[in-house]
Amino acid sequence: MTNSTALDIVAAIPLGYLLGSIPFGVLVTRLAGVGDVRNIGSGNIGTTNVLRTGRRDLAAATLIGDMLKATAAVIIARQLWGEAAALAAGASAFVGHVYPVWLRFKGGKGVATYLGALIGVAWPIALIFAAVWLGVAAATRYSSASALAASVAAPVMLAVVSRHPTSAAVVFAVLSVALWVMHRDNIARLMQGRESRIGQRSDPPRSGA
Repeated sequence: MTNSTALDIVAAIPLGYLLGSIPFGVLVTRLAGVGDVRNIGSGNIGTTNVLRTGRRDLAAATLIGDMLKATAAVIIARQLWGEAAALAAGASAFVGHVYPVWLRFKGGKGVATYLGALIGVAWPIALIFAAVWLGVAAATRYSSASALAASVAAPVMLAVVSRHPTSAAVVFAVLSVALWVMHRDNIARLMQGRESRIGQRSDPPRSGA
């Protein structure tokens, strides 16, 4: 594997950001003729809010798009500039999704993009992330709780079994902290018992999942 230089990492950051900032939730709902997803439910552009349109196919398309844009960023950067640049591209894709320039820096919570970056960096750990998410979701039907639990498991497992435990674990630990910050309103609603469950439709825009 090619070692990344500082210039390689600098080059990987805008690549990751631009790919990560592609707003698949907005694009697929508009193309399907169901309107702007930002005007329904939580007003968020991610999979959970797209699911509130009642269109599971659109939610699935959003999930896949938001994951693979980060995976692509990692793979492209790795091939061009090496492993450290790949990590930088994955982290930048997460930032691009959360703060997309095309939507005045108002994006999603970053769960699918986090997972996509993890797929590119260490796909076995991504399977663990998905398993934790699915397990918590099956038990609680809370998307936010599932994401929070999975984001704790991922950097811990990276530190234990990854081929590059220090750098990868640190990067994803930082992304996990960011993900928790992005879910601070969800955490408050979970504590108050007011959080929306997976598949629950919600009409007025609010700050949500």
